[in-house]
Amino acid sequence: MVWPGNARLPGAAVGAGSAMTTNLLAYDLDRLTTFCEGLGEKRYRALQLFRWIHQKGVPDFDAMSDLARGVREKLAAVACVKPLAVLSQHISSDGTVKWLFDVGEGDAVESVFIPDDDRGTLCISSQAGCAMGCRFCATGHQGFSRNLTTGEVLAQLWFSEHFLRRHLSRKDRVISNVVMMGMGEPLQNYSELLPALRVMLDDHGYGLSRRRVTVSTAGVVPKIDALSQDCPVALAVSLHAPNDDLRDKLVPLNRKYPLAELLPACRRYLAHAPRDFITFEYCMLAGVNDQPEQAHELVKLMQRYANGTTWCKFNLIPFNPFAQSGLQRSRPEQVHGFARILSEAGIVTTIRRTRGDDIDAACGQLAGDVRDRTRVGERIARQRTLILRPSSTSDLSVKET
Repeated sequence: MVWPGNARLPGAAVGAGSAMTTNLLAYDLDRLTTFCEGLGEKRYRALQLFRWIHQKGVPDFDAMSDLARGVREKLAAVACVKPLAVLSQHISSDGTVKWLFDVGEGDAVESVFIPDDDRGTLCISSQAGCAMGCRFCATGHQGFSRNLTTGEVLAQLWFSEHFLRRHLSRKDRVISNVVMMGMGEPLQNYSELLPALRVMLDDHGYGLSRRRVTVSTAGVVPKIDALSQDCPVALAVSLHAPNDDLRDKLVPLNRKYPLAELLPACRRYLAHAPRDFITFEYCMLAGVNDQPEQAHELVKLMQRYANGTTWCKFNLIPFNPFAQSGLQRSRPEQVHGFARILSEAGIVTTIRRTRGDDIDAACGQLAGDVRDRTRVGERIARQRTLILRPSSTSDLSVKET
């Protein structure tokens, strides 16, 4: 397979429009209908327009052949379909593709396409940077700039889907799965995330199944409950520790929403979820959270909320090291031993196959290029480095760097 190089890709900035026009990529079908009614047009015009934008990937109103000329002229005067400019594209030896998108004002975000035999998964960013400050995540060490708009979230899918169709000479859908696991905490950008999810699921948009759209969260409990009511898709929770003491250090959000609040929220979500389990992500950190006794503690924690059911799945993720973390990847035998303990206790457990690590596109490596407006990066840089006490396999001490 021959891919274009890393130059700015053709068509990425088509139809930018003026600063005063409305970017229709930001509208779900209901909002687009309201917009068209404001122009004096009927609902079916919004449906036609929605299909042209999302199903066919057409940014030019003049090319929308079944819209009357008068409608096209109205749209051109007040609206646009504005994609994000692609700053770079990198291709991994395993076929993974990483794009860097320009979102303006010095910020850039990354998206990753992961091809498999039976699926094509796109990992999308929801924020420029991240304020969560998780110890094992490159984005968190970079700091936080701002939330992305609905249009910027959807523009990543819009570009990726239609670029891949053109490149692969495909008329059918290339992207079968979307995971909100790129840069940022999706549930901290809830108002912009929700309409984006609705466009992904809409049969007139991308037509994705609720089972194949996943929102990953560090554990924003109130928004987990809100998502269960507003748009229940698959849920993945970044857990990474079997107790509050350790999780407080690895996932600072735990200090606000500890396990005693997070896990009941996950159980509540199950009543509305498209799957009969919640996925828990667990990044394997050498000497920090990968010991056998921690696996047994994790089993007891999950069983406490099982109510006699198999309600969760664990995805063990080999850590992808980066210089600022001060952490190391668990040895393969440690990861497999940890997985065996969970599996023998009846917990469905998988070990994530690392993809795209040669282009820094693997889990936890996305960093983009953002201005840290909240100085999160500086605070993390001043934090102490976690190291394992020689006398303990489950506790952490701190040492000044």
